[in-house]
Amino acid sequence: MSQQISGNNIPLSEVYWSLVNKADKKFSKISDLPFYERTRYENYFFKVFKVYTQLWKFQQENRQKLVEAGLKRWEIGEIASRIAQLYYGHYMRTSDAGYLSESYVFYEAILTREYFKEGLFQDLNIANKQLRFLARFLMVCLVLGRREMVHQLVDQFKRLIDECKRTFQETDFKEWKVVAQDIVRFLKSDTAFMNTRPLRYSLVLDPNLDAGTPRASRSLRLTDAILSSYYYNEVKYSELTLDSFRMLQCLEWEPSGSLYQSTGAKMGLNAPVGVARINSQSMNDPTLPPNPRKAVLYRPSITHFLAVLATICEELPSHGILLLYLSASGKNGQISTSPLSARSATNVEENILRDFESHTIKQEGDPSLQITPSGQSLKQISEDAASTPCGLSFGSHGLTGSSYIYPSDLVPFTRKPLFIIIDSDSSTVFKNICGAEKGEPAALLLSPSHTPPLISADFSRQPSGSLFTIFLTSPVQAFCLLSGISASDMETDIFTKAEKLLSSFMNEWASTLATSDTLHPVWSQILKDPFLRRLLLRFIFCRAVLALYTPVFNNKQNQPECFPSLPESLVPTAPAVQSAVLLMANVFGATSKFTLPQDITMLESF
Repeated sequence: MSQQISGNNIPLSEVYWSLVNKADKKFSKISDLPFYERTRYENYFFKVFKVYTQLWKFQQENRQKLVEAGLKRWEIGEIASRIAQLYYGHYMRTSDAGYLSESYVFYEAILTREYFKEGLFQDLNIANKQLRFLARFLMVCLVLGRREMVHQLVDQFKRLIDECKRTFQETDFKEWKVVAQDIVRFLKSDTAFMNTRPLRYSLVLDPNLDAGTPRASRSLRLTDAILSSYYYNEVKYSELTLDSFRMLQCLEWEPSGSLYQSTGAKMGLNAPVGVARINSQSMNDPTLPPNPRKAVLYRPSITHFLAVLATICEELPSHGILLLYLSASGKNGQISTSPLSARSATNVEENILRDFESHTIKQEGDPSLQITPSGQSLKQISEDAASTPCGLSFGSHGLTGSSYIYPSDLVPFTRKPLFIIIDSDSSTVFKNICGAEKGEPAALLLSPSHTPPLISADFSRQPSGSLFTIFLTSPVQAFCLLSGISASDMETDIFTKAEKLLSSFMNEWASTLATSDTLHPVWSQILKDPFLRRLLLRFIFCRAVLALYTPVFNNKQNQPECFPSLPESLVPTAPAVQSAVLLMANVFGATSKFTLPQDITMLESF
């Protein structure tokens, strides 16, 4: 009777496995729910979480009896891993940093308790579970900013792959080797100056940016964001691309206190799930407002993207504004070759698949050679479309249309306030949205259509994402990269001085915007939002730097644009803006890289 539930004859092991099966079914369902079914997801998440809470509590209270009945340690680790996945998935849906912290709590406990160690090199299934656990824990640590743990896990991950290849058949671990290459490439691309400051908005490190009282009839807050990038060769880890990762970080609050505590992590798996949540609160900062909710879409179909956009617009609160960040090429099939926008090869399997598909098409008769009624071949039309970008390519095959996002696709959603960032070689076509809105004037930040030449040693080694995105997320780092300043040669004091100098200029620009009589209401209504205000001020700095950068001086194709336009006092030719570029160049000894008027260069001795 000791192995049975008191009051009936059901063995404990049967009750346990019944709970496991119930939890597994619900977990599979929630994993398949799309982003645009947000209400359904919210309701279902708590049902799934309740089942896993029951399962976890049951195995804790009956651990010894279940072990005697045959429960393995790796099975306990599997439950803990599922709970960690639930926490991380809910963070990605809600941007609630508390869930990200709790995912870390469970993953770290799995690591320290070595749940998958027993039988690791005797059972291929357990080896794969350990590798999956490490890969997922890596993602959580990456997003959470635990870089020391990331490097520790990468070393462990690579060692385990090598050991498994010697123990099992090497072919069983080809995909894991690609995953290891992806994270190593990602870290190499994101290492320059990464230890100087967080990308998140920090009340300690970021300027107060007191914009005063902007002259606007209303004030909007960033409540939601959609982040998506698509390049054939972009640097990524799992389904998080480098550019989306930087924007994700940029749109969150950095806890002001001591974020990473170990006390909660050590007891996370000794308590019921609810208790783990309470203890992990020490890893959060309750004094901060909630993060904007973000949907990070990895290579979405156009219909899926539009469904997510429509859902978020429908649910947008009356005081809210949606940020839309899209980074993609305007040319179908284009593989970027510039030292900045070039992305490292995607995973090996994708390259092999593309090659295989292209060979199959040729063997069956290349449809691109078919003649259309206009007398042109499909191939000619495709090439013409590629040479004249009219949108953003979010597909690897086919002509323009089903795989493109056009400005006209976004216009219907301008019935709600939109803050649009387009990072593309075809960004300029999106300025057509301005004036075509259906109710709410849109704010647009558009990248240069051409990337300026770079001489940075850091970039010559490894492509590092978009320069425009780096300016918006880490402007001093972008300035250094553009000026050819290597991270290895950088002194911390100099970088800190530059950060403070830029902060002071951004404070001045914020005040100028707030008191301007000519500032468009589109901009004045977002000045009180810290995230959007910071993006706008960094755009002003980016535009000035690229306008005065000697290799592309006065070349409009290398300059970003914004719509509606900003006041004349903050355009690149304004003395207040040019002097900021000069003084920044002075700090780094890079004045020769920029072309400035004589009256501005006289400030060099200042």
